[in-house]
Amino acid sequence: MSQKVFEQILSEVSAFAQVAPDIVTLQNLIVSIIPRHLTYCNWTGFYMLEPDDPEMLVLGPFHGAPTEHVRIPVSQGICGAAVTRNDTVIVDNVDADPRYLACSLETKSEIVVPIRAHGKVVGEIDIDSHEPAAFSREDREFLEQCAEVVGAFLERTQTLSSDSK
Repeated sequence: MSQKVFEQILSEVSAFAQVAPDIVTLQNLIVSIIPRHLTYCNWTGFYMLEPDDPEMLVLGPFHGAPTEHVRIPVSQGICGAAVTRNDTVIVDNVDADPRYLACSLETKSEIVVPIRAHGKVVGEIDIDSHEPAAFSREDREFLEQCAEVVGAFLERTQTLSSDSK
């Protein structure tokens, strides 16, 4: 994917983050826009840490086939590994990674990017592809920038919420 397309998507996401009424609306925009431009992304979704149980990821907005993995302990899967490591995880061949929680037999590769707010992981962007080794360094950098926009939105809206009390 060209750098220009990444910049265009990031510009749209960043602009929308300034006016989005809530996090779910922002996440819905992101999960709709990424697969529209990055056609090798077959499933795009958000998992957020449950506020009352920071050891549990809960599925949020997503685009793609439904998944049975609506709750994932941070001790399991590639999603859990990204939270535990506090770092992006790219798996070029999910069949060769014992951490992979099978959602679709067609999935060949996955990238999971942590979302940080107030200095800690609060969730993640999870993307699957039917192509092996689908995710490049440029994809990683772009998705990490998207995660930063989401984290900044959460920081800003959480600060506004606590200031208004």
